[in-house]
Amino acid sequence: MKIAITGGIGSGKSFVCKHLAKRGIEVFDCDKSAKRLMRSSLSLQDSLKNLVGEDVYCDGRLQKAVLAQFILSSNENKQAVNDIVHPAVAADFIRSGLSWLESAILFESGFYKRVDFDHIVCVTAPESIRIERIMQRDNISEAKARQWIARQMPQEEVLRRSDFEIVNDGSRDIDAQIQMVLKTIEK
Repeated sequence: MKIAITGGIGSGKSFVCKHLAKRGIEVFDCDKSAKRLMRSSLSLQDSLKNLVGEDVYCDGRLQKAVLAQFILSSNENKQAVNDIVHPAVAADFIRSGLSWLESAILFESGFYKRVDFDHIVCVTAPESIRIERIMQRDNISEAKARQWIARQMPQEEVLRRSDFEIVNDGSRDIDAQIQMVLKTIEK
């Protein structure tokens, strides 16, 4: 069985995954895989250089600010980067042998088409909480946090495409919600 956990930036997917880990459920982290592959895969690096420009790498190191500026400049650029990185991440997930996967952009990237998921769990949070989390985590302005949120599929649409919702608003019991999801999946 393959299960995806998704939700917009700042929704608290990683927090939910930590709760799953406490239950012995290991979750494949797409972001970590993408970062590792962008550091280690020469073919991926060549593809990104061809797309973004040679300055996306300096002395073999990914220049995150250059890549972020490219991604944020247009939806076409964002999709072009996804089309390079996500097939490699999907293959990495399949090789991992894990059943659970975390991806912030499961639908936007087309990742859900690359792997046949049995269930999709959407982690949600109010936008004000998401903005605060992003600002604190990444040490960025509210405007930049809003820009990142705006570049993703609206939370309501992600939820509509998902099978389950876990609300991570700081007041609802995450473990109880996870237990409900697990009970339903096991049936």
